[in-house]
Amino acid sequence: MIRAVILDLSINLRTFSDQLRRMGVLHRIVEESGQQVIVVNSETEAELVQQAWSDWQQQDPGFDQVAASDSHGATLARAGRAAAVKRALLGSPFTWVLMIASLGVAAISGLGSETYPVRVLFYPLLPVSSVWSLLGAIDTPAELFRTFSPMLLHFGELHLVFNMLWLWYFGKQLEAIQPKWLFLVLVLLTAFISNTTQYLALEYNNFGGMSGVVYGLVGYAWVIHYFMPRSQLLINNSMFVFFVIALILMEVFASSWIATAAHVSGLITGLIVGAVAVLYYRVVLGRKVIGSV
Repeated sequence: MIRAVILDLSINLRTFSDQLRRMGVLHRIVEESGQQVIVVNSETEAELVQQAWSDWQQQDPGFDQVAASDSHGATLARAGRAAAVKRALLGSPFTWVLMIASLGVAAISGLGSETYPVRVLFYPLLPVSSVWSLLGAIDTPAELFRTFSPMLLHFGELHLVFNMLWLWYFGKQLEAIQPKWLFLVLVLLTAFISNTTQYLALEYNNFGGMSGVVYGLVGYAWVIHYFMPRSQLLINNSMFVFFVIALILMEVFASSWIATAAHVSGLITGLIVGAVAVLYYRVVLGRKVIGSV
């Protein structure tokens, strides 16, 4: 816990505390050495409380006895919303970028109904005689980019909503507990492998979606949760089984519409990268949690 503000016991903080709650700032007021202290969970929240307290004093000289005016409450509420948005953006920048890019591509392409404007995002047409011939044919930055970019393409509302919800669910957790560059590497690796596998399986490039990446995040998060439960990821065995069963059902009932190879290869990639991360943190670093938790 972090001490945000230390004040005299004679000051009535009830109304100010109510305003902090409306701003979404979790806090407690405790007594220490004859003074009252507002404690919070993070430095960001501490800075917000300090700024709010400064504004409170300036705008309402009778703060200790008189409730804040509606305009003052609105100012604090706006500050709270702005701080919440800032925390979300700073806490999960790559997740936000991926979601915004996917939504932008969906808007431009009419949810996949008009692919011509986004044709540069489809997987490049490369030789498929072997994996090595395909990899060897990637000889420009543009072609390399296009091995990742199909993850931004979506075909239909359900396809987009499903992927964005799960990308947000897992992305914000993983970016919070580990170095953000590691999350980016995981996304790019699963995108590359799932897209390339799907292209090799189909031998044409009319596919797309974040599903391969999502399944990669599922596999990665489940391995971390299972072997390093103190990392506190919100996934359990039942959720993992749900994704596996969903994958099997999609293959059985909708294999012609679903990029099954991308799903499977993304899941396997996530499991492998998760195992490597566990070995590195537990064996090399001797830690029981991953990242910064």
